[in-house]
Amino acid sequence: MDFQLSDEQRELVETARRFARSALPPLAEEIEKTGHPPSRALIKQFAELGFLGINVPERLGGLGLGNLEALLVLEEFAQISAAIAFPVFESCVGPVRAIEKFGQQKLVEAVVPAVCRGEVIVAIAMSEPQAGTALTDLQTRAEVLGDHVILNGNKRWCSGGGHADGYVVYCRISDAPGAAGIGAVYVENGTPGLSFGAPESLMGFRGVPSADLFFDNVKVPAHHIVVPAGGFKKLMEAFDLERCGNATMALAQASGALADVVDYVKERKQFGKPIMEFQGVQIKLAEMQMQVEAARLLIHRAASNAEHGLPSPLHSSVAKCFANEIARTVTGNAMQLMGAYGYSKQYPAERRMRDAWGWGIAGGAIDIQKVNIAGAMLGRRFDQRR
Repeated sequence: MDFQLSDEQRELVETARRFARSALPPLAEEIEKTGHPPSRALIKQFAELGFLGINVPERLGGLGLGNLEALLVLEEFAQISAAIAFPVFESCVGPVRAIEKFGQQKLVEAVVPAVCRGEVIVAIAMSEPQAGTALTDLQTRAEVLGDHVILNGNKRWCSGGGHADGYVVYCRISDAPGAAGIGAVYVENGTPGLSFGAPESLMGFRGVPSADLFFDNVKVPAHHIVVPAGGFKKLMEAFDLERCGNATMALAQASGALADVVDYVKERKQFGKPIMEFQGVQIKLAEMQMQVEAARLLIHRAASNAEHGLPSPLHSSVAKCFANEIARTVTGNAMQLMGAYGYSKQYPAERRMRDAWGWGIAGGAIDIQKVNIAGAMLGRRFDQRR
């Protein structure tokens, strides 16, 4: 057990940090004002610098590094802006990894390298109006007819909805009840019958488009089936890696806020001295530091223990739940320490707090993670319908 980063990992982090802190803050401010996602040119630049598909095999266009390396880079980008980091998130821990792990070779070769080149954005479409936490209640259907599949239904809360180039759609592929009938199908944007609702207006996540998806006899090739009916467990295994990404995005709001407030308390003077001299401020900073470091270690444990596969549900849920909770606390405390400056849109503190709350909802709410954790501890799954 080694808690030190290797020389190569430190070099990767430093490279990502230099680029993120020198080039991205003005773009983060612009995205926050306009709500527009990162430009395709920026995503292409990410690809050219090697920041997309960090943990994707080299044969598919990635760097061939591990999950930990991907999360290290993700935190550096997300400290600047969750929206700017989102293409890194999607390419390293998002649904494209489910395609890579479980998709048919023809689909894998068509999609994954294109994502790593910055040419394609892939989003996940899971939730429905009546199926969010109760995901096995989803009603979107995919009927397999020979060499093609027909989809009907609709999806809600799709990050990337209307903007992404393709969607991994969780759907009911057979009449088997519950999870046994669920699989996933890849649908390209522009496919006839696919349409989108109005863009959502959210508390945070500006620059991460979200919209409903509607499927009206959408026809895709049969090789676009990522996971057939009965593969719900595989989809959730892949989603455990996405939970680590979610946790890292939450952590970055906290670690970024902490770095900002440390600089602030050194400069801000009250009663004739910097406010870092006050014991109450020192205690609050120490608490924030402990929370950030604990969250980072939990995330890195989940990633490191899954270096040759996917994270365990227990480790990923513990990491996500803890990071989601401390992100809300740390960003709130940072805002309080910065006073009116923290509350002003002139500084990123209030944006970090708004985004921090979102990560505790996206990808499985905090309380559901606790149910998952208890289930792993007790060795059983708790059926909420009984």
